[in-house]
Amino acid sequence: MSSETFVAPRASNQTSVFAVHGADPEVLAFAMAKYSRSSLSMRESLAEISAQRAEQFLNTFYFQYGHRSIADLAHIAFAIERLSLLAAIVLVDEQRWDGQERSTRYQNFMKSGWYFPDFGEDQASAATYTATIDNLFATYQCTTAAVQDLLRQKIACPEGLKPDAYERTLKARAFDVARYLLPLATNTSLGQIVSARTLETQVSRLLSHPVAEVRDLGTKLREAATDPAWNVNAQAAAAFAEKVIAADPELAAEAAQFLTRDVRTAPTLVKYAQPNEYLTKSNAELAQAANDLLGDVPIDEAPLVDLVEQSEPPEVELAATLLYAGGHHSYRQIRDLVANMPAARISEIIDLGLRHRGKHDEALRAFHAGAGLRFDILMDIGGFRDMHRHRRCTQIIQGFTAKHGYETPGAADLGGDADILAEAGIAAEYNAAIEAAQAASMQIATASAPEAAQSALYLLPLATRIRSLFKMDFAEAQYITELRSGPAGHFSYRRVAWEMYLAIEQQHPLLAKHIRVTDFTKPIDILQR
Repeated sequence: MSSETFVAPRASNQTSVFAVHGADPEVLAFAMAKYSRSSLSMRESLAEISAQRAEQFLNTFYFQYGHRSIADLAHIAFAIERLSLLAAIVLVDEQRWDGQERSTRYQNFMKSGWYFPDFGEDQASAATYTATIDNLFATYQCTTAAVQDLLRQKIACPEGLKPDAYERTLKARAFDVARYLLPLATNTSLGQIVSARTLETQVSRLLSHPVAEVRDLGTKLREAATDPAWNVNAQAAAAFAEKVIAADPELAAEAAQFLTRDVRTAPTLVKYAQPNEYLTKSNAELAQAANDLLGDVPIDEAPLVDLVEQSEPPEVELAATLLYAGGHHSYRQIRDLVANMPAARISEIIDLGLRHRGKHDEALRAFHAGAGLRFDILMDIGGFRDMHRHRRCTQIIQGFTAKHGYETPGAADLGGDADILAEAGIAAEYNAAIEAAQAASMQIATASAPEAAQSALYLLPLATRIRSLFKMDFAEAQYITELRSGPAGHFSYRRVAWEMYLAIEQQHPLLAKHIRVTDFTKPIDILQR
């Protein structure tokens, strides 16, 4: 029996809620982590914590003990500007990611510029690359103007709508058509707010990528997190510090410490981020396994959306998913092939996905198996970028390739059997530009420069089809089909959302009736935003 005097806890209904502002991300993470190790309040914790103490704590608990959840408590905002669309797609491919990217609907990408990879001494490929990009952008500009003119002819400005709003809306719809011509080399910009844990994973993944620009992006992200951050109030703070110094020189050092000190957002949590051997070795071996099994198997024609029924056991789904990202065949085709393999061979494929896993590595995304609904989607890259934003589902994305051909806008938002490119008088130019770009990409891919095959990907326009596997529960399928089928959206993903609904309706009619979908085949008000 303890000799200590028992003191009963007091009843208290005084809940305290307050927002915290001004603490450095790692210091705040340390303070929040102390809730599990100390009875101090947040105010008391922050009052006694310094950046040095935070670093010591994180070095011990994060790196030595592997308490990675601590890094979930430090959130950092980044501006990432003038990166290619290709690099942006890779960058945002995180399941725990929040951010916004420049819209192809509301901005003219003629002003963006484009990424030029290092071709070394291969000047012929460099010249082909530049000429192809120039042609795509010229056609992009012509298509935007031609489609906007067509829309003016077909759709009158209604009473009550201001002329400038009318023109902006028509231009946005014209950009929806023209964006198919934008190459993956096109520069974009984005902002992201991520936890230090996600950032560390993101940096490691980028550093492991075969494309040089993406690896360089990983280095720059790590440097941005460990170097002094840009302070939006720096100029005003410096000016005020000068006034304090002039008024009282003895306060100079203290004023500088509080007003102009450098802030490093994640100097401890990200500093050790390095290329991930588990990722690079596993991806290489799985790609080789996919090629060994499927290299001589013709790619079956597949629908825009294929809801693959759950008829296989979990181990077959997992093995098929591991192979899926390494090639360009449909999930159904791979699943059926794997389902007929001996159990030992299936086990070998699964082992490939774990053979190189380190102590602190999360298993590959393909191990997120068991979702009730699996949509294998083959759509244009532009539309995929919009679908890519959905984080509540598991996405397994195949590589960029010209093997699946390309999409044309078709009727776009005009409805019926309209051919918007033909009516705008731009169909021949559009097809010629897309086909020339894909041919140039294939030509450069066969060049001898080490990075040539990767550089060739930048020439693929957003019209190029890409295959991706979306695994989700019903709630997410309901959300995507309802949101993305709406009349204000882009016709590419509106069509995909509608096809997703039709697939659910066919296989699960009792569930489909609970989805408030917008019929893609019905006319819409093109001026509705």
